[in-house]
Amino acid sequence: MMKNRAFLWGGSIASHQCEGAYDEDGKGIGIMDLVTAGSVSKPREFHDEIKEGVVYPSHYGIDFYHRYKEDIALFKEAGFKALRISIDWSRIYPNGDDEEPNRAGIEHYREVILELKKQGIEPIVTLFHFEMPVNLVKKYGSWTSRKTIDFYLRYAKTMFTELKDIVTYWSTFNEMNHMDSDMEMTDFFTYMNTGLCYSKLEEPAKTMVYCSYHMTLASVKAVKLGHEINPDFQIGCVFGLTPVYAWSCNPDDSIKAFHAMDKDWYQVDAMTKGEFPEFKLETYLRRGVNLEISADDKEAFRDGKIDFIGVNYYGSAVESAKGTEKEDSNFFGGQSNPYLEKSDWGWTIDSKGLRYLLLMLDRRYNLPMIITENGLGAVDVLEDGKVHDSYRIHYVKEHLDQLKLAIEEDKVNCFGYLMWGPIDLISATTGEMKKRYGFIYVDQDDAGNGSLKRLKKDSFEWFQDYTSKW
Repeated sequence: MMKNRAFLWGGSIASHQCEGAYDEDGKGIGIMDLVTAGSVSKPREFHDEIKEGVVYPSHYGIDFYHRYKEDIALFKEAGFKALRISIDWSRIYPNGDDEEPNRAGIEHYREVILELKKQGIEPIVTLFHFEMPVNLVKKYGSWTSRKTIDFYLRYAKTMFTELKDIVTYWSTFNEMNHMDSDMEMTDFFTYMNTGLCYSKLEEPAKTMVYCSYHMTLASVKAVKLGHEINPDFQIGCVFGLTPVYAWSCNPDDSIKAFHAMDKDWYQVDAMTKGEFPEFKLETYLRRGVNLEISADDKEAFRDGKIDFIGVNYYGSAVESAKGTEKEDSNFFGGQSNPYLEKSDWGWTIDSKGLRYLLLMLDRRYNLPMIITENGLGAVDVLEDGKVHDSYRIHYVKEHLDQLKLAIEEDKVNCFGYLMWGPIDLISATTGEMKKRYGFIYVDQDDAGNGSLKRLKKDSFEWFQDYTSKW
């Protein structure tokens, strides 16, 4: 663990999924403000502008923007020692390229963080969690342009400076690693990171190269900038990481599994080892893109290594050299694993995969880690004001048991566990409320209707008790 730091129990939320108030206090339109509600069978749509009569879940969230004091009090009661939040870039620079920041946005986040500190909860702040001013997409082509790096750094400098006295832990990005030039991308993951739709790109491979590279470069530059503003900052990046197993002991399956996993890891390499990996440049060449890295960029990678790795873990995948039939596929890629159960949304449930992943990360990078997301999306039934979510208790306990083994027996350097999401909020993948993760129930349906009353589920008291005995 990090020296002299207590283990950080807590949760993670993202502004576009919980805040609402999309047009209040000077906020601009962000990319997620143009994404419709969907379901497990109906993909979310990405619009160019806000249309009448269409449900956009980010517009209302769970009203955390106005109810944060109430929710933070509940997090304290649950025993939280940390809460990871994201800052919505479009609240700070409404158009992205504004000369001056929006003071109302800065003051809002300062007030939220001060409330966390008041309640003894450590804030962990993510600068980019799929929130980006849509103007940067329309005017500059999003992350295809190096200008966007400059706008991001202006935004990062503003927040580092404004919050340097009350925030220690920062994350530059969330899950940018779900973009890769060497595979067919979904519109969903491409849009979340860039505001661009993969299916509409004229040169998708080239676009993915430049977007992912520019985001990686922006991250390392932000790390250096943050350390210059406050040397005590602990600055990491959050990655969505999926361990991939070989379908059989056939060596071809093992190689296929390795390459599948490697696509999610090269940015971790770039941010921890002080250079952009040469093998990835060779991959780009095979895709017809000659990415030349300047001397200034090389210096940025040397000087901008992250202090810790944030790990978002939800499940594992299986790969076979023979390929995958559609009906046998898994949400995380590859074949469905016959040894594992799945959630209601088709996600594998693999607690031992968490231990396996932490072992690989620890031995490969030798850096502190924190679990920044882990949780079960499920349909919760409200009965007489109660939610008896034994399935969620079982899921979290199984993962925490494996985490304990990883720390105590494998000696991995993990300093916290932040479950996703501690309170019911809008699902990023489907835009539903029905897909609930929290220990706290929020009375709201998929159309945004409901009292918004908060109710403690059975898992709330269980988590409170479990973590107190760790």
